Amino acid sequence: MDRFQSMQIFARVVDMHSFSRAAESLSLPPSRVTRAVKELETFLGVRLLQRTTRHISLTADGTLYYDHCRRLLADIEAVESSFPGSAGQPRGRLRVDMTLSLARLVVLPSIKDFQNRFPDVELTLTMADRTVELVQEGIDCVIRTGTPEDSPTLVARRIGAFDWVTCASPEYLALHGTPKSLEDLAEHQAVGYLSSRTARPLDWHFVVNGEDRSIRMRERLIVNDIDAYVACGVEGLGLIRAGSYMVLPHVLSGRLQRVLTDFSAPAVPLSVLYPRNRHLSPTVRAFVDWIADVIRKAETDWRIDSHVISTTQPPAS
Repeated sequence: MDRFQSMQIFARVVDMHSFSRAAESLSLPPSRVTRAVKELETFLGVRLLQRTTRHISLTADGTLYYDHCRRLLADIEAVESSFPGSAGQPRGRLRVDMTLSLARLVVLPSIKDFQNRFPDVELTLTMADRTVELVQEGIDCVIRTGTPEDSPTLVARRIGAFDWVTCASPEYLALHGTPKSLEDLAEHQAVGYLSSRTARPLDWHFVVNGEDRSIRMRERLIVNDIDAYVACGVEGLGLIRAGSYMVLPHVLSGRLQRVLTDFSAPAVPLSVLYPRNRHLSPTVRAFVDWIADVIRKAETDWRIDSHVISTTQPPAS
């Protein structure tokens, strides 16, 4: 048994959640992949995977062994890339998780540039707005909004920030009036956004005299998807408050109009999080540096105040 190759095969099976997909990605016969995992389990004397006809999952021993496999394989890749022959070229599989709105509006429009720069990287993008277990789920790094919590196992690198924008459709404002102060919000209704982290609608936060002021809005409709949330605002179902990059196209077209522009809120950080390894994979490092550059260039466009916008501009037909 080639123990190192068996470790690579086992890790790929876990990453792909499938023996057949792992075999295809490694260009190996499915029987070779199945045999390698069985031989590894026999050698270790434990069961690493629970198998059914439709699903595989890690056992407790499998989770522990997979964690060590990932770190060992990453260390070997990092050491090999430091030698002149490899030139530190990013290569292999890379799995990145982010929110759907960030992927659709920011990352995907630029992803061809990443592929052109790093043709040997097989990139998998997953979209979620929840807490993920990077090692257990086979994710190399995640992009998240907000201030990340301190973690002994994760590194958080800030790559940018965006502003909150409060807005509504011209139709809504024509019917209900335009709020001029935070006190006016009591007379308005908002679309609620259900946080996946707290399972409750988000409060609205503003900075007043240097202090945070939290406002609980009156909501008749609550959603848990950011694209649906913005769409509700465009349809005139209530005030919304979202990241500048999420509403910018609608503000520029006149489908949404900004309100309460004199009331600010703290900028929301964007960060990349990845496992705290002694050696950062060249592939992960390449993506982190690339996405940081993409965000840096986009931040100017996200500042809605930098665009010349008429608050009386009619909505686009």
